[in-house]
Amino acid sequence: MSKQREVSNKMRIYHRYLGFFLAGIMAVYALSGVVLIFRDTDFLKKEILNEKQVAANLNAEQLGKEIKIKRLKFSEVSDGIATFKGGSYNTQTGEVSYTTKRLPLVLDKMTHLHKAKSSDPLYFLNMFFGGALLFFVISSFWMFLPNTTIFKKGMYFAAAGVVLTLILLLV
Repeated sequence: MSKQREVSNKMRIYHRYLGFFLAGIMAVYALSGVVLIFRDTDFLKKEILNEKQVAANLNAEQLGKEIKIKRLKFSEVSDGIATFKGGSYNTQTGEVSYTTKRLPLVLDKMTHLHKAKSSDPLYFLNMFFGGALLFFVISSFWMFLPNTTIFKKGMYFAAAGVVLTLILLLV
């Protein structure tokens, strides 16, 4: 067997078994990616009423940090009650009541995994998965021998995919 065919066969084997191994996590990333497209809407989200006791006399920025709402702004303050989008805060007693919208538990966990940061405990999983996807891209060019018709047609499709990607990135 030629050296080229040996490399091709090895790549096919690695590609195949890594694909089987990562099938579950690829499904998670695919589903959570579609859900994340709609993160600026209320699609699939349910409303949750939150009531909390915080310190009294906080300003909007301090309250936002306490209840984990970014860029919180009071729309009105009267008689010791500060109102903001989705809730109210009693500046004298520190009682705050607000609503949040959250995805169902499983989808919420999936989207948090998808958006993991380096400070998250499982960020290494995202690093591994990203590397595996890059391996899939590279190894796909060794799935067929270069002198075959399938490989030549595949190169046309790859070129079209690169052009489409560049158009999407640059427009």
